[in-house]
Amino acid sequence: MAAEIDNWQRGGFGLYLHWPFCQAKCPYCDFNSHVAAHIDQERWGRAYLAELDRLAGETDDRVLTSVFFGGGTPSLMDPSLVAAILDRITARWRLTNDFEVTLEANPTSIEAGRFAGYRSAGVNRVSMGMQALDDGDLRRLGRLHGVDEGLRAFDIARDAFERVSFDLIYARQDQTVAQWEAELKRAIGYAADHLSLYQLTVEDGTAFGDRLARGGLKGLPDEDRAAEMYEVTQQVTSAAGLPAYEISNHAAPGSESRHNLVYWRSGDWIGVGPGAHGRLDLNGTRWGTEAPKAPGKWLETVEAGQPGELPREAVSQVEAWEERLMMGLRLSEGVDLHGLAAPDAGFEARVRGLEEMGMLRRERDRLFATAAGRPVLNAVLRELLA
Repeated sequence: MAAEIDNWQRGGFGLYLHWPFCQAKCPYCDFNSHVAAHIDQERWGRAYLAELDRLAGETDDRVLTSVFFGGGTPSLMDPSLVAAILDRITARWRLTNDFEVTLEANPTSIEAGRFAGYRSAGVNRVSMGMQALDDGDLRRLGRLHGVDEGLRAFDIARDAFERVSFDLIYARQDQTVAQWEAELKRAIGYAADHLSLYQLTVEDGTAFGDRLARGGLKGLPDEDRAAEMYEVTQQVTSAAGLPAYEISNHAAPGSESRHNLVYWRSGDWIGVGPGAHGRLDLNGTRWGTEAPKAPGKWLETVEAGQPGELPREAVSQVEAWEERLMMGLRLSEGVDLHGLAAPDAGFEARVRGLEEMGMLRRERDRLFATAAGRPVLNAVLRELLA
Protein backbone atom coordinates (compact mmCIF):
# COMPACT_ATOMS: atom_id res chain seq x y z
CA MET A 1 0.00 0.00 0.00
CA ALA A 2 2.87 2.38 0.73
CA ALA A 3 3.87 2.58 -2.93
CA GLU A 4 0.33 3.54 -3.89
CA ILE A 5 0.21 6.28 -1.27
CA ASP A 6 3.51 7.66 -2.56
CA ASN A 7 2.03 7.81 -6.05
CA TRP A 8 -1.08 9.63 -4.82
CA GLN A 9 1.05 12.09 -2.91
CA ARG A 10 2.91 12.90 -6.12
CA GLY A 11 -0.45 13.89 -7.58
CA GLY A 12 -0.57 16.95 -5.33
CA PHE A 13 -2.84 18.19 -2.55
CA GLY A 14 -5.77 20.50 -3.28
CA LEU A 15 -8.74 22.06 -1.55
CA TYR A 16 -12.18 22.38 -3.13
CA LEU A 17 -14.69 24.77 -1.56
CA HIS A 18 -18.30 24.51 -2.72
CA TRP A 19 -20.57 27.57 -2.81
CA PRO A 20 -24.01 26.09 -3.44
CA PHE A 21 -25.97 29.16 -4.53
CA CYS A 22 -26.92 30.50 -7.98
CA GLN A 23 -29.11 33.33 -9.25
CA ALA A 24 -30.97 30.81 -11.43
CA LYS A 25 -30.75 27.09 -12.15
CA CYS A 26 -29.52 26.35 -15.69
CA PRO A 27 -31.68 23.73 -17.42
CA TYR A 28 -28.72 21.46 -18.26
CA CYS A 29 -27.13 21.61 -14.78
CA ASP A 30 -27.08 18.60 -12.47
CA PHE A 31 -24.66 20.10 -9.94
CA ASN A 32 -25.55 20.72 -6.30
CA SER A 33 -26.77 24.29 -6.80
CA HIS A 34 -29.68 26.15 -5.25
CA VAL A 35 -31.47 29.48 -5.69
CA ALA A 36 -31.94 31.44 -2.44
CA ALA A 37 -33.58 34.81 -1.86
CA HIS A 38 -31.19 35.74 0.95
CA ILE A 39 -27.78 34.42 1.99
CA ASP A 40 -26.18 35.36 5.30
CA GLN A 41 -22.60 35.41 4.07
CA GLU A 42 -21.10 36.12 7.49
CA ARG A 43 -22.83 33.04 8.86
CA TRP A 44 -21.60 30.92 5.97
CA GLY A 45 -18.13 32.35 6.42
CA ARG A 46 -17.95 31.21 10.05
CA ALA A 47 -18.96 27.70 8.99
CA TYR A 48 -16.36 27.50 6.24
CA LEU A 49 -13.62 28.68 8.60
CA ALA A 50 -14.62 26.11 11.21
CA GLU A 51 -14.39 23.31 8.63
CA LEU A 52 -11.03 24.55 7.39
CA ASP A 53 -9.68 24.48 10.94
CA ARG A 54 -11.02 20.95 11.49
CA LEU A 55 -9.52 19.56 8.30
CA ALA A 56 -6.23 21.39 8.75
CA GLY A 57 -5.84 19.51 12.01
CA GLU A 58 -5.61 16.28 9.99
CA THR A 59 -3.49 17.54 7.11
CA ASP A 60 -1.33 20.43 8.30
CA ASP A 61 1.77 18.43 7.34
CA ARG A 62 0.79 18.72 3.65
CA VAL A 63 1.88 21.32 1.12
CA LEU A 64 -1.17 22.78 -0.61
CA THR A 65 -1.08 22.91 -4.42
CA SER A 66 -4.34 24.68 -5.17
CA VAL A 67 -7.69 26.00 -4.03
CA PHE A 68 -10.79 25.91 -6.21
CA PHE A 69 -13.96 27.88 -5.42
CA GLY A 70 -16.68 25.98 -7.28
CA GLY A 71 -20.43 25.89 -7.28
CA GLY A 72 -23.05 26.98 -7.74
CA THR A 73 -21.81 30.45 -8.59
CA PRO A 74 -18.86 31.48 -6.40
CA SER A 75 -18.77 34.92 -8.03
CA LEU A 76 -21.83 35.67 -5.88
CA MET A 77 -19.58 35.48 -2.80
CA ASP A 78 -18.54 38.74 -1.18
CA PRO A 79 -14.85 39.43 -1.87
CA SER A 80 -14.38 39.91 1.87
CA LEU A 81 -15.59 36.34 2.46
CA VAL A 82 -13.18 34.98 -0.16
CA ALA A 83 -10.38 36.97 1.49
CA ALA A 84 -11.21 35.58 4.94
CA ILE A 85 -11.20 32.02 3.63
CA LEU A 86 -7.88 32.44 1.83
CA ASP A 87 -6.33 34.13 4.87
CA ARG A 88 -7.29 31.12 6.99
CA ILE A 89 -5.96 28.69 4.38
CA THR A 90 -2.59 30.43 4.14
CA ALA A 91 -2.37 30.45 7.94
CA ARG A 92 -3.08 26.72 8.27
CA TRP A 93 -1.14 25.12 5.38
CA ARG A 94 2.18 25.55 3.66
CA LEU A 95 1.78 26.49 -0.01
CA THR A 96 3.63 25.54 -3.17
CA ASN A 97 5.58 28.30 -4.92
CA ASP A 98 3.16 28.16 -7.87
CA PHE A 99 0.05 28.08 -5.65
CA GLU A 100 -3.12 28.34 -7.76
CA VAL A 101 -6.42 29.86 -6.56
CA THR A 102 -9.29 29.51 -9.05
CA LEU A 103 -12.76 31.00 -8.73
CA GLU A 104 -15.63 30.08 -11.05
CA ALA A 105 -17.52 33.11 -12.30
CA ASN A 106 -20.49 34.00 -14.43
CA PRO A 107 -19.62 36.64 -17.03
CA THR A 108 -22.23 39.23 -16.03
CA SER A 109 -21.43 42.90 -15.47
CA ILE A 110 -22.53 42.64 -11.81
CA GLU A 111 -20.15 39.80 -11.03
CA ALA A 112 -17.32 41.31 -13.09
CA GLY A 113 -17.54 44.30 -10.76
CA ARG A 114 -16.22 42.03 -7.98
CA PHE A 115 -13.16 40.85 -9.90
CA ALA A 116 -10.76 43.45 -8.47
CA GLY A 117 -11.85 42.44 -4.97
CA TYR A 118 -11.24 38.77 -5.68
CA ARG A 119 -7.81 39.57 -7.05
CA SER A 120 -6.95 41.53 -3.91
CA ALA A 121 -8.18 38.60 -1.83
CA GLY A 122 -5.66 36.26 -3.47
CA VAL A 123 -7.49 34.71 -6.42
CA ASN A 124 -5.05 34.40 -9.33
CA ARG A 125 -7.13 32.42 -11.82
CA VAL A 126 -10.76 32.74 -12.90
CA SER A 127 -12.86 30.22 -14.83
CA MET A 128 -15.75 31.89 -16.62
CA GLY A 129 -18.96 30.14 -17.62
CA MET A 130 -19.29 31.74 -21.05
CA GLN A 131 -20.97 28.59 -22.51
CA ALA A 132 -21.77 30.04 -25.96
CA LEU A 133 -21.04 32.97 -28.25
CA ASP A 134 -24.57 33.10 -29.62
CA ASP A 135 -27.32 35.08 -27.90
CA GLY A 136 -30.10 32.70 -28.92
CA ASP A 137 -28.25 29.69 -27.60
CA LEU A 138 -27.39 31.49 -24.37
CA ARG A 139 -31.10 32.05 -23.80
CA ARG A 140 -31.87 28.40 -24.53
CA LEU A 141 -29.15 27.39 -22.07
CA GLY A 142 -30.74 29.54 -19.38
CA ARG A 143 -27.79 31.92 -19.09
CA LEU A 144 -28.30 35.39 -17.65
CA HIS A 145 -25.73 37.15 -19.84
CA GLY A 146 -25.57 37.96 -23.53
CA VAL A 147 -22.51 37.65 -25.76
CA ASP A 148 -21.48 41.32 -25.55
CA GLU A 149 -21.82 41.42 -21.77
CA GLY A 150 -19.89 38.18 -21.45
CA LEU A 151 -17.01 39.42 -23.59
CA ARG A 152 -16.83 42.69 -21.64
CA ALA A 153 -16.63 40.65 -18.43
CA PHE A 154 -13.88 38.55 -20.00
CA ASP A 155 -11.87 41.68 -20.82
CA ILE A 156 -12.18 42.81 -17.19
CA ALA A 157 -11.08 39.36 -15.99
CA ARG A 158 -8.08 39.32 -18.30
CA ASP A 159 -6.91 42.64 -16.84
CA ALA A 160 -7.49 41.51 -13.25
CA PHE A 161 -6.10 37.96 -13.17
CA GLU A 162 -2.90 36.26 -14.18
CA ARG A 163 -4.77 33.38 -15.79
CA VAL A 164 -8.24 33.22 -17.34
CA SER A 165 -10.19 30.24 -18.61
CA PHE A 166 -13.66 30.02 -20.06
CA ASP A 167 -16.13 27.26 -20.79
CA LEU A 168 -18.04 26.59 -23.98
CA ILE A 169 -20.70 23.97 -24.66
CA TYR A 170 -20.99 22.49 -28.15
CA ALA A 171 -23.34 20.03 -29.87
CA ARG A 172 -26.16 22.40 -29.02
CA GLN A 173 -29.60 22.37 -30.63
CA ASP A 174 -29.46 22.90 -34.41
CA GLN A 175 -25.73 23.73 -34.26
CA THR A 176 -23.76 22.74 -37.36
CA VAL A 177 -20.13 21.66 -37.48
CA ALA A 178 -19.23 24.79 -39.45
CA GLN A 179 -20.95 27.03 -36.88
CA TRP A 180 -19.08 25.39 -34.03
CA GLU A 181 -15.75 25.70 -35.84
CA ALA A 182 -16.33 29.42 -36.43
CA GLU A 183 -17.42 29.96 -32.83
CA LEU A 184 -14.39 28.11 -31.47
CA LYS A 185 -11.98 30.12 -33.62
CA ARG A 186 -13.64 33.31 -32.43
CA ALA A 187 -13.26 32.18 -28.80
CA ILE A 188 -9.58 31.40 -29.27
CA GLY A 189 -9.11 34.91 -30.65
CA TYR A 190 -9.89 36.36 -27.23
CA ALA A 191 -6.59 34.99 -25.91
CA ALA A 192 -7.71 32.85 -23.01
CA ASP A 193 -4.87 30.55 -21.96
CA HIS A 194 -7.27 27.72 -21.10
CA LEU A 195 -10.54 26.50 -22.60
CA SER A 196 -12.94 23.90 -21.24
CA LEU A 197 -14.99 22.60 -24.16
CA TYR A 198 -17.84 20.28 -23.26
CA GLN A 199 -20.29 18.41 -25.43
CA LEU A 200 -23.82 19.09 -24.24
CA THR A 201 -25.11 16.13 -22.27
CA VAL A 202 -28.69 15.79 -21.10
CA GLU A 203 -28.83 14.39 -17.57
CA ASP A 204 -31.79 12.81 -15.81
CA GLY A 205 -33.32 15.08 -13.21
CA THR A 206 -32.51 18.32 -15.04
CA ALA A 207 -34.96 20.58 -16.85
CA PHE A 208 -33.41 19.48 -20.15
CA GLY A 209 -33.80 15.84 -19.13
CA ASP A 210 -37.49 16.35 -18.38
CA ARG A 211 -37.98 18.24 -21.65
CA LEU A 212 -36.28 15.50 -23.68
CA ALA A 213 -38.40 12.83 -21.98
CA ARG A 214 -41.55 14.71 -23.07
CA GLY A 215 -40.37 14.72 -26.68
CA GLY A 216 -38.91 18.22 -26.64
CA LEU A 217 -35.35 19.51 -27.05
CA LYS A 218 -35.39 19.07 -30.81
CA GLY A 219 -32.36 19.50 -33.04
CA LEU A 220 -29.70 17.83 -30.91
CA PRO A 221 -26.95 16.39 -33.14
CA ASP A 222 -26.70 12.68 -33.76
CA GLU A 223 -23.60 10.72 -32.71
CA ASP A 224 -21.84 11.18 -36.05
CA ARG A 225 -22.24 14.97 -36.05
CA ALA A 226 -21.20 15.21 -32.40
CA ALA A 227 -18.12 13.10 -33.14
CA GLU A 228 -17.25 15.39 -36.05
CA MET A 229 -17.54 18.40 -33.73
CA TYR A 230 -15.16 16.68 -31.31
CA GLU A 231 -12.62 16.11 -34.08
CA VAL A 232 -12.89 19.72 -35.24
CA THR A 233 -12.32 20.81 -31.64
CA GLN A 234 -9.06 18.87 -31.47
CA GLN A 235 -7.83 20.19 -34.81
CA VAL A 236 -8.64 23.86 -34.19
CA THR A 237 -7.27 24.00 -30.64
CA SER A 238 -4.07 22.13 -31.52
CA ALA A 239 -3.43 24.45 -34.45
CA ALA A 240 -3.87 27.43 -32.10
CA GLY A 241 -1.38 26.12 -29.53
CA LEU A 242 -4.07 24.98 -27.07
CA PRO A 243 -3.87 21.18 -27.30
CA ALA A 244 -6.07 18.91 -25.22
CA TYR A 245 -4.24 17.91 -22.06
CA GLU A 246 -7.47 16.24 -20.88
CA ILE A 247 -10.45 15.07 -22.93
CA SER A 248 -12.43 18.32 -22.53
CA ASN A 249 -9.70 20.75 -21.43
CA HIS A 250 -7.25 22.62 -23.61
CA ALA A 251 -4.41 24.88 -22.58
CA ALA A 252 -1.24 26.58 -23.66
CA PRO A 253 1.74 24.63 -22.25
CA GLY A 254 2.13 25.59 -18.60
CA SER A 255 -1.44 26.93 -18.28
CA GLU A 256 -3.14 23.67 -17.37
CA SER A 257 -5.49 23.75 -14.37
CA ARG A 258 -3.25 22.62 -11.52
CA HIS A 259 -6.24 21.94 -9.32
CA ASN A 260 -7.96 19.65 -11.79
CA LEU A 261 -4.66 17.84 -12.35
CA VAL A 262 -4.78 16.87 -8.66
CA TYR A 263 -8.01 14.97 -9.42
CA TRP A 264 -6.83 13.43 -12.65
CA ARG A 265 -3.48 12.36 -11.17
CA SER A 266 -5.23 10.79 -8.15
CA GLY A 267 -3.78 13.22 -5.65
CA ASP A 268 -5.36 14.11 -2.32
CA TRP A 269 -7.92 16.84 -1.88
CA ILE A 270 -10.17 18.24 0.79
CA GLY A 271 -13.80 18.96 0.00
CA VAL A 272 -15.47 21.74 2.02
CA GLY A 273 -19.11 22.81 1.71
CA PRO A 274 -22.46 21.20 0.89
CA GLY A 275 -22.09 18.12 -1.30
CA ALA A 276 -18.31 18.45 -1.62
CA HIS A 277 -16.29 15.24 -2.06
CA GLY A 278 -12.71 14.58 -1.05
CA ARG A 279 -9.98 11.93 -1.07
CA LEU A 280 -7.42 11.71 1.73
CA ASP A 281 -4.59 9.29 2.48
CA LEU A 282 -4.31 9.09 6.26
CA ASN A 283 -2.27 6.55 8.23
CA GLY A 284 -2.03 4.08 5.38
CA THR A 285 -5.69 4.21 4.34
CA ARG A 286 -7.28 6.17 1.52
CA TRP A 287 -10.57 7.71 2.62
CA GLY A 288 -13.47 9.06 0.61
CA THR A 289 -15.25 12.04 2.14
CA GLU A 290 -18.63 13.50 1.24
CA ALA A 291 -20.58 16.37 2.78
CA PRO A 292 -24.38 16.52 3.11
CA LYS A 293 -25.86 18.07 -0.04
CA ALA A 294 -28.61 20.21 1.51
CA PRO A 295 -27.12 23.63 2.27
CA GLY A 296 -29.25 24.16 5.38
CA LYS A 297 -28.38 20.76 6.83
CA TRP A 298 -24.66 21.27 6.23
CA LEU A 299 -24.70 24.72 7.79
CA GLU A 300 -26.64 23.63 10.86
CA THR A 301 -24.39 20.60 11.35
CA VAL A 302 -21.23 22.71 11.34
CA GLU A 303 -22.77 25.35 13.58
CA ALA A 304 -23.60 22.60 16.08
CA GLY A 305 -19.89 21.81 16.30
CA GLN A 306 -20.14 18.60 14.28
CA PRO A 307 -18.01 17.65 11.25
CA GLY A 308 -19.57 18.88 8.02
CA GLU A 309 -19.28 15.51 6.34
CA LEU A 310 -20.96 12.13 6.30
CA PRO A 311 -19.24 9.09 7.86
CA ARG A 312 -16.08 8.37 5.91
CA GLU A 313 -15.62 5.26 3.84
CA ALA A 314 -12.31 3.56 3.19
CA VAL A 315 -11.43 3.27 -0.51
CA SER A 316 -10.40 -0.30 -1.30
CA GLN A 317 -7.30 -1.02 -3.35
CA VAL A 318 -9.48 -2.21 -6.23
CA GLU A 319 -11.60 0.97 -6.08
CA ALA A 320 -8.46 3.07 -5.93
CA TRP A 321 -7.05 1.26 -8.96
CA GLU A 322 -10.24 1.84 -10.90
CA GLU A 323 -10.29 5.54 -9.99
CA ARG A 324 -6.65 5.84 -11.01
CA LEU A 325 -7.41 4.44 -14.46
CA MET A 326 -10.70 6.29 -14.93
CA MET A 327 -9.13 9.65 -14.13
CA GLY A 328 -5.62 9.20 -15.47
CA LEU A 329 -6.61 7.91 -18.90
CA ARG A 330 -8.45 11.18 -19.48
CA LEU A 331 -5.07 12.92 -19.61
CA SER A 332 -2.85 13.15 -22.67
CA GLU A 333 0.06 12.26 -20.35
CA GLY A 334 -1.67 8.98 -19.48
CA VAL A 335 -1.59 7.21 -16.14
CA ASP A 336 1.48 6.04 -14.23
CA LEU A 337 1.08 2.41 -13.14
CA HIS A 338 4.46 2.20 -11.40
CA GLY A 339 4.25 0.33 -8.12
CA LEU A 340 0.66 -0.79 -8.64
CA ALA A 341 -0.25 -4.46 -8.75
CA ALA A 342 -2.79 -5.38 -11.43
CA PRO A 343 -6.26 -5.95 -9.92
CA ASP A 344 -6.73 -9.35 -11.57
CA ALA A 345 -4.91 -11.86 -13.73
CA GLY A 346 -6.73 -10.85 -16.90
CA PHE A 347 -5.80 -7.17 -16.82
CA GLU A 348 -2.68 -7.45 -18.98
CA ALA A 349 -4.56 -9.46 -21.60
CA ARG A 350 -7.28 -6.82 -21.75
CA VAL A 351 -4.65 -4.10 -22.17
CA ARG A 352 -3.04 -6.01 -25.03
CA GLY A 353 -6.41 -6.49 -26.69
CA LEU A 354 -7.20 -2.79 -26.52
CA GLU A 355 -3.70 -2.00 -27.81
CA GLU A 356 -4.32 -4.23 -30.81
CA MET A 357 -7.60 -2.37 -31.43
CA GLY A 358 -5.73 0.95 -31.36
CA MET A 359 -7.55 2.20 -28.26
CA LEU A 360 -4.62 2.13 -25.80
CA ARG A 361 -0.86 2.58 -25.97
CA ARG A 362 1.67 1.51 -23.35
CA GLU A 363 5.17 2.81 -22.73
CA ARG A 364 6.87 0.97 -19.87
CA ASP A 365 4.81 1.79 -16.75
CA ARG A 366 2.65 4.45 -18.37
CA LEU A 367 -0.66 3.71 -20.08
CA PHE A 368 -2.30 6.10 -22.57
CA ALA A 369 -5.62 6.34 -24.34
CA THR A 370 -4.93 6.93 -28.02
CA ALA A 371 -6.53 9.56 -30.23
CA ALA A 372 -9.00 6.88 -31.29
CA GLY A 373 -9.63 5.72 -27.71
CA ARG A 374 -10.20 9.04 -26.00
CA PRO A 375 -13.55 9.91 -27.64
CA VAL A 376 -14.90 6.49 -26.58
CA LEU A 377 -13.08 6.30 -23.26
CA ASN A 378 -16.12 5.10 -21.32
CA ALA A 379 -16.36 2.04 -23.55
CA VAL A 380 -12.60 1.47 -23.26
CA LEU A 381 -12.82 1.62 -19.47
CA ARG A 382 -15.74 -0.81 -19.37
CA GLU A 383 -13.60 -3.32 -21.22
CA LEU A 384 -10.46 -2.56 -19.24
CA LEU A 385 -12.16 -2.84 -15.85
CA ALA A 386 -14.38 -5.79 -16.77
